[in-house]
Amino acid sequence: MNIRSLTRGDGVVIGAAVVLFIASFLDAFDSPGGDIPNAWDSLGLVMGMYVSGIIGAVLIVVARGFGQPRQVVGLDLGQFGVALTIFSAWTALWTIFDPFSFYSDSVPDSVSAGVGLILGLIAALILAAAAVATPLVPALKGALVGAPRPQQPQPYGQPQGGYGYPGAQQQPGQPYGAQPGQPGPGQPGQPGPGQPYGQQPQAQAAAPAPQPAPTQGGASDFSPFWFAVPVPRPLYAEDGNPTPIAELAPGTWYLAVEQRGPGLIAQTQDGRRGVLQDTSGIQRG
Repeated sequence: MNIRSLTRGDGVVIGAAVVLFIASFLDAFDSPGGDIPNAWDSLGLVMGMYVSGIIGAVLIVVARGFGQPRQVVGLDLGQFGVALTIFSAWTALWTIFDPFSFYSDSVPDSVSAGVGLILGLIAALILAAAAVATPLVPALKGALVGAPRPQQPQPYGQPQGGYGYPGAQQQPGQPYGAQPGQPGPGQPGQPGPGQPYGQQPQAQAAAPAPQPAPTQGGASDFSPFWFAVPVPRPLYAEDGNPTPIAELAPGTWYLAVEQRGPGLIAQTQDGRRGVLQDTSGIQRG
């Protein structure tokens, strides 16, 4: 489960669920008496209004954290969670209109709805509204937890200095094992074999510097970089298959390794590569 894939709307869902849980322990009625019941004194009220909303919030957050759609008995967890939050809000609304239906034997008609029912109604309405509006409102699609900025990766193919790397090659005419800048036989400042001391060596033709191989399609202009997406984006296979192979989640950094027309070849944390067709609004690392 990836916590960084949670959105701001999921944060509202979590907060409303916490308030809904707290409201279940508060007084269900406003009465001057000392023994005032709460939602846990009625199984029908606590399950229909409070527990159903809390379970719905948990299913929404779990489904978002996994990234890929999760199904149980053919039902999508996220969609089932949204349905539970709507049921919770519906039950809370009608309970406010008739707060005594669950306590008809123990509560007189002279009392009114208490802070537990009122706060529970507000939390249930906010919970259902956030669950429905998160996929639709751009402001709620943003990442809840920002990802730390990664270190800038070295461009592929960049030579490195030191022994054994392409950047540390021998100079023409230098003996094997000689240090760079140390003159070898036949070089100025050191006589060659059989040559009198002080005699200048014959000038040797300078070897032409190797020309770099021509690149195709301007690939040398592209350097890999880290990026994050503002909203969930599908990642398609490089062979053009229309079925997505993964989904890039907000709050997670991905590596762009190649330019493919207007899109990017992106690599996920598990090593999968694919084409990101929609690159609008991405954040470069």
